[in-house]
Amino acid sequence: MGKKKKNNRYGVSYSTDPDFNYDNDDSKVKSFPPAQQNLRVMIDRKKRKGKEVTLVVGFYGNNDDLKDLGKYLKSKCGVGGSVKDGEIIIQGSVKDRVVKLLLEKGYSKTKASGG
Repeated sequence: MGKKKKNNRYGVSYSTDPDFNYDNDDSKVKSFPPAQQNLRVMIDRKKRKGKEVTLVVGFYGNNDDLKDLGKYLKSKCGVGGSVKDGEIIIQGSVKDRVVKLLLEKGYSKTKASGG
């Protein structure tokens, strides 16, 4: 079985309007200020062949701000990673360091979750 592509049309599956143009512009979404973001940082091994990654979830805002935050965390931790589906994935078990960096950056509601 192949992977299913996610359809990011938010409920629009078909339109009979010939002039319909689905606008998938993410820049309209405003990001909350860092102090209002409820971020959770956790360690995950699922679907990764036993390798540990650090996940940052709960970010609300546009993808550009999320990618910038992911780039900042990866560079400060000195590891690789990616930003997918509204989550920041950082290679390795660096949960404590990520929480510390987010708190220093102003994300005051950041919490470590999981074991």
